[in-house]
Amino acid sequence: MRWPTKPLWSLTAVFVFNLPSAMAASPDGAWMSKIRGDHPRLFFNKDTWPAVRSRALGPERSAYDALKKRVDAYPDDPKGSSGGPAFDRDEVVAGKTHKMKAIKDATEWGPQAMQTAFVYLMTGDKAYLEKTKKMLAVSVDVYHKCYQQRRAVHWYSESRISALAAYDWIYNDLTGDERRAILGPLLKHIDDVQPGRGKPAIYRINSSDHTTGFYGVKNLVWFAGLAAHGDGIDDERALKFLKLGYRYNQDLFAYRKRCAGDDGGLASATPAYAMCWYPYAQFNFLHTWRSALGEDVAPNWPHLAYFPAWVMWNWIPAADGPKAFGTGDSYHYTNNLPTHATWGHMTQIMHFFGRSHPDCAALAAYVRTRCARKTFPGTFSICPFLMTEVDQAPAPKDPSRFKLVARHFESLGQVIMRSGWGPDDTYCLFTIGSRVPSHKQYDENHFVIYKKGFLALDSGTRGTSKDFHLRHYYTQTVAHNCVLIHMPDEPFAPYWGPAYSGPEGKTSYGGMNKRTGGKVAAFETNDHYAYVAGDATGCYSDAKCRLALRQFVFVPPDYFVICDRVTSSKPEYAKAWLLHTQNKPKVDGMRFGAEEGDGRLFCRTLFPRQAKLTRIGGPGKEFWANGINWELNDVVKKRNEKQKKETGRPMLLGNWRVEVSPAAPRTDDVFVHLIHVGDRALEAMVPAEPLAGQGTVGVRFRPPDRTVRVTFGTTGGPSGHVKIVAGNQTLVDKDLTQRVMPQTGSAGGEAVRDRPVAPGS
Repeated sequence: MRWPTKPLWSLTAVFVFNLPSAMAASPDGAWMSKIRGDHPRLFFNKDTWPAVRSRALGPERSAYDALKKRVDAYPDDPKGSSGGPAFDRDEVVAGKTHKMKAIKDATEWGPQAMQTAFVYLMTGDKAYLEKTKKMLAVSVDVYHKCYQQRRAVHWYSESRISALAAYDWIYNDLTGDERRAILGPLLKHIDDVQPGRGKPAIYRINSSDHTTGFYGVKNLVWFAGLAAHGDGIDDERALKFLKLGYRYNQDLFAYRKRCAGDDGGLASATPAYAMCWYPYAQFNFLHTWRSALGEDVAPNWPHLAYFPAWVMWNWIPAADGPKAFGTGDSYHYTNNLPTHATWGHMTQIMHFFGRSHPDCAALAAYVRTRCARKTFPGTFSICPFLMTEVDQAPAPKDPSRFKLVARHFESLGQVIMRSGWGPDDTYCLFTIGSRVPSHKQYDENHFVIYKKGFLALDSGTRGTSKDFHLRHYYTQTVAHNCVLIHMPDEPFAPYWGPAYSGPEGKTSYGGMNKRTGGKVAAFETNDHYAYVAGDATGCYSDAKCRLALRQFVFVPPDYFVICDRVTSSKPEYAKAWLLHTQNKPKVDGMRFGAEEGDGRLFCRTLFPRQAKLTRIGGPGKEFWANGINWELNDVVKKRNEKQKKETGRPMLLGNWRVEVSPAAPRTDDVFVHLIHVGDRALEAMVPAEPLAGQGTVGVRFRPPDRTVRVTFGTTGGPSGHVKIVAGNQTLVDKDLTQRVMPQTGSAGGEAVRDRPVAPGS
């Protein structure tokens, strides 16, 4: 063994925007001159290895022992399989059998090779070196067989990045022939699977770019270029990969900087993506830029440091584990917050930003204390040993000391409201103004309310992605708490997933035809209420919609006042205000109520005065639209029954909805609703009365300790007034803002100031 080279696993991409010296766009490629000429250079190098090794034998000894135990159990003679080409598989939907494409997973050894190579560097035992060589040889053979059979190796790139890292770490102990035998075919495979004109179609290949997860084949070129740079094996290809990978990562960091802004978040508002695979691309790039070029560029990208703030605002504490709001392409099986990777992501934040952004690192440290799983998942089991600077991060900072009622994540189109930070509090997500299309549905002005249960929820499910439900119901406006405007023969708004060829699948059911384009017309938060005005007009077809304006007021802890002004281009284009519930709602005149978990919701329609409330749902009509119930396939149905039997709670699919419609056709309609939430002890809705004046509508309601009066203008831009009186003390008496209050700061938006909305914004 000449010198131990070793990696840490994390997937990341680095952004090159305003980087002082490290990553400024360099037409002459000056940055490449800084790449180390020796190996290893992926994730660590000769100079940083002692600290990595020390951490593995010290603070992370238990993690290393567990890793070595797994490596020792790997076979000495590993076998591989491509899994074969794609084949047809039967999917049963609503009793009918449909042929769907499927593939079996390939068996390759990239991650195991990386882990085995690491143990070799730690021990110097040649048996691990030989095992690593065999794993790499088998894996490279599988990669080429997959390509020959026109199927992807895997949806994600991490196994092949692992293989590249393993090669880099054992480079010094390979002969020239061995290097060529491993690296040459590996580079060719990576070149083969890159997108390009004239390339063959590959089933299930992931060519995602910087606007999504960036964890497909494009992500490979940076690591391949670094692993092969200047070694004389395939320098031309390595140089091409380096330049391409550099550009891809510049694009990635620039785009994600715009997505996060000064608020936090990544390239999707769906936690199953943003809190799982998305961060790795950035972390991996930061690690490898530092190990290969000797520069720490992480502090130049605070948008990544703000990520813990977004995580905390999306975290709903519950007795059986944290919950998510369940919007975007979420499964809705349990709406559990996907935290299996969160501890690791927060550890990376502490490692990279502990000194440059201590507030962010302190919040990340706090989030770690909330995580049940305190390890890096699967493939990333090398990561703990790379966190050589995590102990320099400050102590955890509990965000509950911030009394902010609402947080506006501008680029992601989220306004999150909460009465507090505990399991008994009320939580609400309002969706408006998203500039980020990744896993975004037709749901601008949609809201979710949680109070000890999902009381107003996002309905349907992504399921197995193998039925018509995904495309024709779950992603459409009808599945959300929005407003429908029905125009006959309006073209259907497309989404990914299987398309239904029948007539019911050709037209829209009153929904939006654009997933982004809504605007935040006003936003403010203070000690007494939070307010957002969302203009979703631009998300509906111009042929049917002149105005779709929703004004949403949250009065903590448990009250919501919602005003919708909707103008259709023709009076006969019927409108419907929707609220989805998990269980059957009880409708009584202009009121209805529903329960879920340990929570209860009451809703009262105040305007229109002669509205019609229609309850839709139950067996055979759970997902009703266009005269058809968009059934789940049998696999999902069986899983639902199993979950219900084991936990007592079925999937959170929103099996019912209430549609509120005007009694007579008009072009202009105003809907005003009051929602009151509580636990199961809440027996009746708060006393309330509708208010109507010259050009205004609203409500006065009387919680036990206050009188609240909220009114809205019925013409012009969004306007209104709030007055809250407690006894003889007036707590609030002011107009609703017509501006957007900006929020910045790593701890969730404690730094706020008011500013006018820019014209046309």
